[in-house]
Amino acid sequence: MDRIQDGNTRRVVALDLLRGAAVAGMILVTSPGDWDHAYAPLRHAAWNGWTLADMVFPAFLFAVGMALALAYPRTQGEATRLRLGAQVVRRALVLVVIGLVLNLLAALAFFDAAHVRLPGVLQRIGVAWALAATLLLATAAAEPRGRLRLRPGAVLAAAVLLLAGYTAALLWIPVPGYGTGRLDPAGSLPAYLDRLLFGVAHLWPYGTDAAGAVVYDPEGLLTTVPATANVLFGVLAGWQWRRTPERALRSILAGGALLFVAGLLLDRWLPLNKRLWTASFALLSGGFSAVALVLFALPARSALALRWLWPLQVLGGNAILAFVLSSLLSIIGGLSWLPAAGGSRVSPQAWGFDVAQRFIADPYLASFACALGVLALVTLLLAPLHARSIHLRV
Repeated sequence: MDRIQDGNTRRVVALDLLRGAAVAGMILVTSPGDWDHAYAPLRHAAWNGWTLADMVFPAFLFAVGMALALAYPRTQGEATRLRLGAQVVRRALVLVVIGLVLNLLAALAFFDAAHVRLPGVLQRIGVAWALAATLLLATAAAEPRGRLRLRPGAVLAAAVLLLAGYTAALLWIPVPGYGTGRLDPAGSLPAYLDRLLFGVAHLWPYGTDAAGAVVYDPEGLLTTVPATANVLFGVLAGWQWRRTPERALRSILAGGALLFVAGLLLDRWLPLNKRLWTASFALLSGGFSAVALVLFALPARSALALRWLWPLQVLGGNAILAFVLSSLLSIIGGLSWLPAAGGSRVSPQAWGFDVAQRFIADPYLASFACALGVLALVTLLLAPLHARSIHLRV
């Protein structure tokens, strides 16, 4: 329906646009000129609730799942199953290692090697993708002649069980020193396990409680379980797309709306919370991602519209590389190495914000302009690869 030729494979343009929008959102959220002057939609919810920024990462996980379904193997056999399992482990490890290297570089850049963060965005993508891929292989139906068929009912059941099991653990497993059912930064089960497994020194430095003590990590280990459900929602969308691409939009839109409403309704009993990745948040964000996919599928049919959406295609075609580049630019931009008045030094981020304010009176708009500058730079760096239809994969 909206595919473009890419070597020996065919890419789904709507998927690239969704993935590109997710990466663009990540860059805009993490690259303001000044953190105190970021628009509200580009700030994560303080704890409960949600903003547009909170929808970015789930959309990327949804896209990961859809790509997994579109690339789903058609044949199997013991050797093939083992080979696919090995590929799953390898790809997950590569993503985790890249994420750890980025965290290590950030720590070394700021001379703080004792506080290397262990969890992270790429680590979560790698583990969630591996869990989803393993579930697909485990629940696949074997047909005659060794064909492997994805079972959507089993995928949906797996997503429900992941969310139900995680919710039960979140509400009913007692946390030493805190009791059961705590959904605050320090007393929740995910936060406790992350402190126990990784150590406070290796968690996100901004995951603090009211007293300012580091107590949790938003990309921790246990919260990756419900995040895997978002990958599985993407798998279901990809399965529907692959079966009947011309009629898939209505089904995906209906499913997305249903998930979104279910998340809103569940919020009354289980608060929407990205950092805990509650079931209500997984449902709402999964629905949001599905609706976003449909919205991107409409302009994907128009060559004129695609010209305007070219930056998203560039970013979506090399999404992981775009994230790595933006992370490296964030590290470089946060270091104070540019000479300033009085013999002092300032960071490129602070310098850019100062320059932007000379031309833009509104500090929020000036800060946003800096984020747009980083987004433009990453897009331009990747444009030559896109022009040559080079799309790097891990």
